[in-house]
Amino acid sequence: MKIPFFKSVNRIMMVLIGLLLALSAAANVAAASPRIDVLNVKGTINPVLVDYIKRGIEEAEIARSEAVIIQMDTPGGLDTAMRDIVQAMVSARVPVVVYVSPSGARAASAGVFITMAAHVAVMAPNTAIGAAHPVSGSGEDIPETMEEKVVNDAAAYIRSIAGAHGRNMEWGEKAVRESVSATEQEALQLKVIDMVAPDLETLVTMLDGRKVAMLGNAEITMHTQGAVLFTNKMKLIEDFLYTIADPNIAYLLLSLASLGIMVEIFNPGLIFPGVVGAISLLLAFYALGVLPVNWAGVLLIVLAIGMFVAEAFTPTFGILTGGGIISLVIGSLILFKGASPLFQVSPWLIATVTILLTGGLTFIIQRAVSVHRKQASTGKEELAGKTAITRTVLKPDGMVFFKGERWGAVSDEGRIERGEEVVITRVDGLTLHVTKKKKWAES
Repeated sequence: MKIPFFKSVNRIMMVLIGLLLALSAAANVAAASPRIDVLNVKGTINPVLVDYIKRGIEEAEIARSEAVIIQMDTPGGLDTAMRDIVQAMVSARVPVVVYVSPSGARAASAGVFITMAAHVAVMAPNTAIGAAHPVSGSGEDIPETMEEKVVNDAAAYIRSIAGAHGRNMEWGEKAVRESVSATEQEALQLKVIDMVAPDLETLVTMLDGRKVAMLGNAEITMHTQGAVLFTNKMKLIEDFLYTIADPNIAYLLLSLASLGIMVEIFNPGLIFPGVVGAISLLLAFYALGVLPVNWAGVLLIVLAIGMFVAEAFTPTFGILTGGGIISLVIGSLILFKGASPLFQVSPWLIATVTILLTGGLTFIIQRAVSVHRKQASTGKEELAGKTAITRTVLKPDGMVFFKGERWGAVSDEGRIERGEEVVITRVDGLTLHVTKKKKWAES
C-alpha cells in the first residue's frame, strides 16, 4: 500500500517541477524579447513636454530598449522647447523613431524639426508635415531685420538636422522659408521621411534589421522582431502641468484667481474663495511662465484686479469697476499679442469671462449703492439697538455685517465668535460698539 502512495507523490513532484521549468522558460523568453518604449505626444511643444521626452529616453536607455518610438501629433510650439527635444534625441544612446500618427495627425512648425531629427522618420497614412516658418514667441511682432536673422538661423538648423540623417535639406529649408507642406506619400518621395506605416505593429516589423547612425557615426542594427511594446505615459504631475500650459487654461486660471480674491475681499472670513484664488493665481503664473506671454497684458489684468478690489473700499460707485473692465478686456486681448495662433486666447472665452465678472460686480455695486442710499435716510443714532452678524471674531476688534454692509466693530464685552448675532449699543464715527444679543436682552 505504501508503494502506490510514493508513486503518487513522485508524480505530483514531477508535475510541479515541469510547471516550474515551463514558467522559467517563459520568463527567459520574455526577458530575451526586445523592448520598444512608446511615448505619446499630442499637443503643443512646450517645456513640460521636454521633460517628459527626456525622461522617456533616459528610462529606455536604462532598460536597454531596442528603440524609442515617439507617436506625435502637433501643430508646433516653442522654438526653445523644440531645440531641447532635438538635442535629447541626437544625444540619445538608443534609436529614436518619430511616428506622425494616427491618421489625420500632423507635424507642423516645430514638429517638422523633431521629425527630421529622428533616427527613423515615419508617417501614418493621411497625415501631413510642414509649415515651419518661425513666428514670434515673445508676444511682439518681429522687426524685418530680426525676422530675416531668425529665418536664416532656422533654415540653417533644419538643413543641419536633415543632412545628418540623409534627408531632403532643400525641402526642409522651403518648409522654413516658404511654409511648404507635404502629405505622407509626398514626404516619402521627397525623402523627407523614411517610411509610411499604417500602425505601430506594422512599424515594429518594418524596423527589424534597419541600420541607423547614432552620435559619433556609430551604426546600430535594430532587432525588433517579436518586440514588446512598453507605453511610457506621462506621470500625473506631468500630465497636469502639460494641460494647464495652454493659453485658454492659463487665462481661465487667472480669471478664477481674480474672482476668488475679490469674493474673499468683499466677504472676509469665507476662506475658501481666497484659498482657491491664491492657488489659481500661482498655477496661472506657472502656465504663463512657460508660454510666450506679453507681460503688458498680464500687468493690465493685474491692474484690473486691483481696481475691482479698490471698488470694495472706495465709494466711487462703479468708476473703478468700469476702468477695471476696460483694463481686463485690453489685457486679455494682448495677453499673447504677436505670438503664434497656437498661443492665442479664444475671443469667446474673453467675452464670457468679461460678462461674468461684469455681471457679478454690477450686482455687488448695486447692492452697495442701495445700502448707502438707505443709510442716508436715517441717522447713525438709529443704529442703536439694531442686530448685526459678526463676520470675523471680535477680540475685541473685528468686523460685522449689517443690512448688506460691512462695519468695523468693537465688542463691549471681550471676545465674540464669528457668525454670532450682536446688538449695536452705540456708534463711534464709522465703528460700531456691540454686545452679544443674549446679554442685551438680559439687560
